[in-house]
Amino acid sequence: MQKKTRNILSYAFWLVLAVVLVWLSLRSVDWKQFGEALSQCNWAWIAVGFCAALAVFYVRALRWRMQLLPFDSRSSIRTSFNAYNICMVVNLILPRVGEVVRCGYVVRRSSVDENGKRRITLDKALGTMLVDRVWDILSLLIVALLVAFSMWDKSGSFFKDSLFSALLGKVNVLWIVLGVLVICGAAVYLAWRFREKNKFWAKVWDIVKGMRDGVLSCLHMHHGWLFIVYTVLIWVLYWFMCLCAIHAVSGIEAFSALQPSDALLIMFAGSVSSIIPVPGGFGAYHAVVSGVLSAVWGIPFGTAMIFATLTHETQVIATAVAGIWSYLDESFFRKKNSC
Repeated sequence: MQKKTRNILSYAFWLVLAVVLVWLSLRSVDWKQFGEALSQCNWAWIAVGFCAALAVFYVRALRWRMQLLPFDSRSSIRTSFNAYNICMVVNLILPRVGEVVRCGYVVRRSSVDENGKRRITLDKALGTMLVDRVWDILSLLIVALLVAFSMWDKSGSFFKDSLFSALLGKVNVLWIVLGVLVICGAAVYLAWRFREKNKFWAKVWDIVKGMRDGVLSCLHMHHGWLFIVYTVLIWVLYWFMCLCAIHAVSGIEAFSALQPSDALLIMFAGSVSSIIPVPGGFGAYHAVVSGVLSAVWGIPFGTAMIFATLTHETQVIATAVAGIWSYLDESFFRKKNSC
């Protein structure tokens, strides 16, 4: 009961934070100007960006499936794709919960071995998901370096005045993360030390080993180079989505200074905003991206909200469409055609 209460309070906190961020972001918006600007947008480019968002989901599913294949050679692209889409829809409402849902989904769809046990267990699936997140973090760091070195004249103010100050202001959070890592490390050591003497620690050690196998699955993938290609393609698609948004608003005078190369910094800013676990990224994405457009290019914050809204809501709609499709596929089509 206490755990359930904590979960409810935690969700309520992030939901309230999302509402506050949305309010802070929208309070300076001139809605008449906002509507006029939307009427000047090139919606064909928005449609292309929408398709790129769907393509990201598919490529992510392909990359994740590569990690699952060493455990279950029958794991299909369809399973990985549907699992990822449903995960993203759940994350719109309950941040981070979707990751557990997608792992549970592939476990349920996994084939069984000669002993009647699932080839993919929850701990192994969680391990592969952890690898997914680690690669995302490494990719984001590479993007940060690319942005810093290729366009420091524009990005310098963002890194020095916005990002670094925000990280330094969250020093207590960093200590909390360090504390969690120390506790996890201690738990792993105790599980290893008492695995043969205590049933509880033996079970914990089994879970640790399963997650370890999931993490190390990337070392047993066939055509590992393809995993790198998929990773690069994912981030190229993210950049292309921002580029589509730039082309979409190019007819609006306030955004005329934006260049195709600027999409890289905007993409990075939007990715950084995902660190704040508010439902669907609402508020956080709008505040960060609008803030960067205002600070770097001098676009009024209220006007910059047009760009942030277009890019974010395009992704949200794409997530909803893909999620609904996968839900229908699993509930009706796939049920009739077992595969």
